[in-house]
Order: sequence, then C-alpha cells, then structure tokens
Amino acid sequence: MTVSLVWLRRDLRLADNPALAQAKANGRPILFLFHLDSERLERHDVDGIHVQWELDCLDRLRQEIERKGGVVLFRFGQILNTLNELHDHYKIHTIYGNEESGLQWSWNRDKSVTKWCDENSVLFEEFPSNGVIRRLRSRDDWKALRDRRIDSSLVEAPQRIRSPDNVQSDVIPHAAELGFEVRELQQRPEPGESAAMDTLFSFLDERGRGYRKGMSSPISGEIMCSRLSPYLSTGCISIRQIFYHTKRKQRRIKTNPRSAENRGWSGSLSSFQSRLAWHCHFMQRLEAEATLDEQSMNPELDALLERPFDEEKFRAWSEGTTGWPFFDACMRYLTATGWINFRMRAMLQSVASYTLWLPWRASGAHLARQFLDYEPGIHWSQIQMQSGVTGINSVRAYSILKQSQDQDPEGEFIKRWVPELTDVPSEHIHEPWLMSEKEQREASCIIGTDYPGPIVDEKVTRKEGISQAYKAKADAEAKLRSKLVYLVHGSRKRSRFQKASHLK
Repeated sequence: MTVSLVWLRRDLRLADNPALAQAKANGRPILFLFHLDSERLERHDVDGIHVQWELDCLDRLRQEIERKGGVVLFRFGQILNTLNELHDHYKIHTIYGNEESGLQWSWNRDKSVTKWCDENSVLFEEFPSNGVIRRLRSRDDWKALRDRRIDSSLVEAPQRIRSPDNVQSDVIPHAAELGFEVRELQQRPEPGESAAMDTLFSFLDERGRGYRKGMSSPISGEIMCSRLSPYLSTGCISIRQIFYHTKRKQRRIKTNPRSAENRGWSGSLSSFQSRLAWHCHFMQRLEAEATLDEQSMNPELDALLERPFDEEKFRAWSEGTTGWPFFDACMRYLTATGWINFRMRAMLQSVASYTLWLPWRASGAHLARQFLDYEPGIHWSQIQMQSGVTGINSVRAYSILKQSQDQDPEGEFIKRWVPELTDVPSEHIHEPWLMSEKEQREASCIIGTDYPGPIVDEKVTRKEGISQAYKAKADAEAKLRSKLVYLVHGSRKRSRFQKASHLK
C-alpha cells in the first residue's frame, strides 16, 4: 500500500486547503506531516514565540484531523532524513503541499525536497497559495491574476479522512523541549482554525465598524484592527476566506448603507480590502526576491547611506528606554504582547533608521523576533520601505512627538506601558524632560534617574536622517537601480506602458 503525504507548512487549516482536497480526491490513505526544521534554531529572525504559536496551532489542527479519522506526524530536524524514514516505512506515492513564499533558506529546502522526489520516484504537487503568483512574467500582470485567484471558490473541508491502519498521531511537543526559549506573552490570542474564524466574524460583526479611523492608534487599534495577522502567518485562515466573508458583509451593507446598523461600515470595509491586497502585494516581492532579509532592493542606495551599528542606541531602541515616552510605550507594548498596529510598526522602524541611523538588518531582525505574526514577505518589505533602501518609496521618517500627540493625546497609553511616568501631568507627558526640577519632584519622576532623557535630539537627528536619505536617492546609480526595482516590485493597477500612454 502507498500513501499520500500532506506536507503542512504554513497552512494549518482544513478548510480552503487545496493540497488536502487533492490528496483526498486521489483516494489513497493520507498522512499529515509537520516538519520543524532544525535550521530555524540558528536563524536571526526566529523567536521561540513563533515556534510555540505554530505548535499550538498545529495541536488544535491535530485534534480536528483526529476527529475526522486522520493522523498527524511531527518531526524535528532535517527534512530529507524525515522523508527517507517515512518513505521506507509507508511508501509515499505523492507529496501534496500548498505553495509557501519564504526566505531563501525555505526555498532551498523546497528545492531539496523536489530533488529527493525526483530521485525516489515520488510525485510532488504544490498548489497556489493566496494571492502570490509564481513564475510571474511581469508585475503588470499581477493585480488581475491576484484578484482572479482571491475571488475564486473556497475549498470545503473534508468530512472524513482516511489514514493508514494502525498509525497514531504524534504528541506535539512544547518549543522548550526542542531548544527554543519562549517568553510569555500578554493578551496572546487563542490558537487554531476555529479561533481564526471567530476572530474574523467578531471583526465583521462589530469590531471593524471603526476600522478606518481606529486602526492608526495603538489604543483603538487593539480592538478595531482585525487581529487576524497571527492566524495568517500560520495559515489557520486564508486570504481567500477573509476576502469571501468581507465581500458578503459588503453586499449586505450596500442594501441600506445609511441605516443605524450599517452606518460606518462602507469606508472601513473598503480600507480593509485594500490592506488585504497589500498583504499579497508585499508577499509577492519575496516571491521574486527571497533574500530581502539580507539584501536591500537597492544595494547602491543602501551602500550610500552607510548606517553604522551603535550598541548604546540599539539597546535603548530595542528595550524601550530611549527617553521618548510614546516610542518607549510602543516598544514595551510590542515586547509584552507580540503585536502592535501597523502605523506604530512603521514608526518603530523609521526611528531606528532615520532618527538613530541604525542599520536596517539589525533593527529588522529584532522586530521580527518580537512579532507573533511575523510574516517574512510583509515584514522585510516594510523594513526596507521604512528605512529608505528600496528607492521606489517616499522617505517616511515618523515624528515621535506628532504620533504621540495624535495617537495618545492624554498619555493614557504612555502611562500604561511606561509606569515611571504615571504621575506626570498630561501637559508634560509627551516631553517630560521639559518639566522644571520642581515639577519633576512633584511628578515623582526625575529625568535621568527615574526615567532617561532623550537619547538624541529627535528634531535634529531626524532632520539629518531625512537629508541624508534624499541625498542618497539623488545619486545617479541609485536612481538607475530604482527604475529596475520598480519594474520588478512596483505597485501598479495598469501596465507601465498604459500609464505612459495615459500621460501623453
């Protein structure tokens, strides 16, 4: 007897799982395999919170698969060793998997699996995943292909799964048993496919009504953002599922958009749809260039910027002890919870790159380790954008003071996450170093003792960073490279040729 092997990577769900659907259609007994690569232990962008989240989501999936008659195997180490073991014991006919867009190491792993299959007369079938288009000829084609893919029919979850006789699922270990240190997170979401759907429906039922206005602040964003990103990172839910249910909600709203029940939804759902498209757009960049964690899109521009590593500045930035209250609150919140809203993510990175002039690879790797929802394609594209090393994006150097005043005017968020400033009056909460000595004593916060003063003068260094960035962008070689980057990675609804014709 031969078996079908469903290789679980970042698709930990039963519904809308084309690899599973095809494996079941072919009628052979099915084994599910989740293989954790030992190489990840050494990677600069991986943290124990990522591994534990995957394992918890996997364990929920294992329970569902077992209820339907299936079994899940867990292995840790080198993938080819695992495939040799399973092939010797079960005789694998076909490996089914959903396409994964990952960094170079995962591409190399997948290539080695393809080669192993060829050498062992095993079929390897991969299926399109979300809105990422493999072997894309031109970015001009991407949007139409993506939209068609995302708007296609969902794949139903199987009712029963046939597994080989006398096989039981493996116990899913804790990450600590595999050598990963795992920090405890506050407000950690429930893992698994069912929790992902519950989160989606709670967003579409009520939480998302204020999405457009509420997503920018870490206070309102905690509730009004979709909070689906951790589930997308492990594939507990697909973009296509989110798109399908969002469109259904939009159709219901359109019947009577001004009713009390529907008021406020149209703009928020439109903004949400845009961000679903951005999700696919940025992941498509990684599909074209799998080294975004190591190589900038515009190396000429990156070389001109010459950002040195300063240990003191990096420590203050990464630990949330810069002396800028709102920034420190955001970094501490992220470290404690594993999540923060998109605008604050952009601010954290832009401060590292422009205000503190730190190298983007180091700051990007640190943030990757903090995010429970770390998605390499989105993360490294954003890191490079907010660091000004793509050449095709505008300089985005966030003012901490402006974000503080806009997003946390009363200092509510600051005082929650920077308790040293609890008694600081609201009029000084954004710049406590401006208090007089008497005011500092009354607020029980001596700047430089209880809470640090600003590590640098933000206005001065941010302005210098912006100036340096524009100077580098004006370089002839950097501009030439930027044109090439746009051809490969630029966002556009129409082809560059249509745009050129339209402008004449």
